[in-house]
Amino acid sequence: MIHYPFFSYLCTMILEKLSLINYKNIREATLELSPKINCMIGRNGVGKTNILDAVYFLSFCHSASNPVDSALIRHDENFLMLEGIYLPTGITISCGMKRGSKKHFRRDKKEYRRLSEHIGLIPLVMVSPADTLLIDGGSEERRRLMDMVISQYDHTYMEAVTRYNKALQQRNAMLKQEEEPDPEIIGLWEEQMAFEGERIYQRRQSFVSELTPIFQHYYERISGNREQVAIDYVSHCQRGPLLEVIQRDRQKDRIMGYSLHGTHRDDLVFSLGGHPIRREGSQGQHKTFVIALKLAQFDFLKRTNGGNTPILLLDDIFDKLDSSRVEEIVKLVAGEEFGQIFITDTNREHLDQILATSSHDYKIFFVDNGDITCKQL
Repeated sequence: MIHYPFFSYLCTMILEKLSLINYKNIREATLELSPKINCMIGRNGVGKTNILDAVYFLSFCHSASNPVDSALIRHDENFLMLEGIYLPTGITISCGMKRGSKKHFRRDKKEYRRLSEHIGLIPLVMVSPADTLLIDGGSEERRRLMDMVISQYDHTYMEAVTRYNKALQQRNAMLKQEEEPDPEIIGLWEEQMAFEGERIYQRRQSFVSELTPIFQHYYERISGNREQVAIDYVSHCQRGPLLEVIQRDRQKDRIMGYSLHGTHRDDLVFSLGGHPIRREGSQGQHKTFVIALKLAQFDFLKRTNGGNTPILLLDDIFDKLDSSRVEEIVKLVAGEEFGQIFITDTNREHLDQILATSSHDYKIFFVDNGDITCKQL
């Protein structure tokens, strides 16, 4: 059983006001937001997703879609600014960056010494078309999912990942040397890899075991209980003490020039009807799988943060789903379990369904080539 001391004292955070300057295609905008449902409507490519990406940035200190910070600055501009004011505490989170310089991330005008200090303060889950990479992409995508969730409630986890990665890099550098590595020095790096790797493994294993039944519940509800799904965690730590596993193939690693074993090779196996989902099912089943996985992530974070409900970002989630699955998702997100929600869609019908189902406050924003207007209908 996992214990969750981190951030349990926090109240649920609501983004009251979002200000953007030169963020992607948005020249300047200030949005007064609903504490419950915020709908972004517009054609494809006009900037709806950029608004959600800015909200994501204020939680994770980076974009959901582009790892290069400078690429977020609007074309022909030299800087960007983001600012969010959050209730109930009224704290202000801001980020400023000039082209060619590092970003400056601040909480109430005080700059963070390390960005990792901010992660978990404003829990957030984003569901987007890019989530199909969790099924179709490499194992790094699925490890990133585990790291993103666990780091939001356990800062010691990311510290362990950082130390592990440093030891891994040092070992790999020694493996690439022409001369035989010093056995004592490479042994020290292997010991650190094993020590931190075992800690990482234990946290990932606990996370997956607790997440899986929550995920299965959401999948069964969205699919009408028509299909059986599962998640299995695969790690070299399951082969025995990690230090022995790493050292056993040191000579093979020398030939390859990198480390073949360790938690950097961990993976999640997703299955549908007892078979790997990558080779099974329709596009709708794949999309149902990743939506259920992200809603389970939301539910999990809410439990681990002492009821601090994450912000939920839903980017173009209804495409490729049949009407019955859309209906179930609409019922879910319009319910009391969810807090502040941001939704993008080109189809007013889906959003109108959600608004008709929900009695909560809402705002509708129309987006057109980076220009944003709000209409309360």
